[in-house]
Amino acid sequence: MLGLAILGSTGSIGTQCLDLVDRFPEQLRVVSIAAGHAVDVLCEQVRRYQPRMVSCATREGADFLKRELGDLPVEVVWGPSGPCDAVEIDGVDTVVAAIVGAAGCRSTLAAARAGRRIALANKESIVAAGPLLRQEVERSGAQIIPIDSEHAALHQCLIGESHSTIAELWLTASGGPFRGWQKHQLEKVEPEQALQHPNWSMGPKITIDSATMMNKGLELIEACWLFELPAEHIKIAVHPSSTVHSMVAFQDGTWKAQLGAPDMRAAISYALTTPHRLNLLERQAVRPWNPLGQSLHFESYDEGLFPAPSLCRRALELGRGTPAALNAANEILVARFLKREISFLAIGEGLKFCLDSNGTADFNDLEGLARLDARVRGWAQNWAP
Repeated sequence: MLGLAILGSTGSIGTQCLDLVDRFPEQLRVVSIAAGHAVDVLCEQVRRYQPRMVSCATREGADFLKRELGDLPVEVVWGPSGPCDAVEIDGVDTVVAAIVGAAGCRSTLAAARAGRRIALANKESIVAAGPLLRQEVERSGAQIIPIDSEHAALHQCLIGESHSTIAELWLTASGGPFRGWQKHQLEKVEPEQALQHPNWSMGPKITIDSATMMNKGLELIEACWLFELPAEHIKIAVHPSSTVHSMVAFQDGTWKAQLGAPDMRAAISYALTTPHRLNLLERQAVRPWNPLGQSLHFESYDEGLFPAPSLCRRALELGRGTPAALNAANEILVARFLKREISFLAIGEGLKFCLDSNGTADFNDLEGLARLDARVRGWAQNWAP
């Protein structure tokens, strides 16, 4: 029985993880859960899954949970330290790190410090806090298995392979809802349009990142960190069907690819249980995929209209705290777009301004990262296109 701490339990990844717990109760159990402000949903989750600890964002939320759950033997914690407590509680084997954005960095670092196996959906923990995370992993021996479908695919393709034989890693992108659009069309994009992803069911922030291709830029940084390769060895291809989740090209001219229906539960279950696999088809957790009659199509993307991946490459070249600064700016710019304060194309413009202004950003510890993050967020909130 695998004991789980699910951080971000009310979000897209968290709820899909709990769906797997429902389908495999003999193999998965919930030890602790953490979320932000959706305390009504948290309350329902505690009653259903009976964790020993629950964490929320505020004291008011914690008071609500204590009142509503007074008949259950569950410990209620709150605030920035709450998710850290949730990963450190006895009985946790694997931490599902699915808090959205840089807010998840502290708890991912705590999980690494505790030597847990980390099923990582929060790519910002690597993008923003990568140097700190590597220190903790090396000290504790914690294991990180990516939940992102692209990195989970690469992880599977590289099993049994020598690192020295890798020529290139290829991340696939659906192209989002605006594949093939022209600039004059993108100038008029509304949030509702950007939230309509053609293939994947995801939360709003990552869905907008997919539309701008910032998600692919963040994934590029994550791939460099996870697989210890320079950025020039990481390539991006638009693959509209999202059937091939990623590919590896080897020095002998051969390739490996991981294929399947676009369903995050496959990647989540892999991160939870590898080297074993859950029988997702038998429990109807994913829909079957049949190669007959299928075709595989790949194409490039317009870097002028979608500059985010190139900006992430540049952030990697600048190093230090630049990726963290770019990530902080992106989170605010996406939020402003969703509030209709800036246009869709202004997200990319703002990211470029951020990069030009923060090329020497740096930090040495979590407190330094927090100061950098707050400074850039303030800048992005006040930036005018």
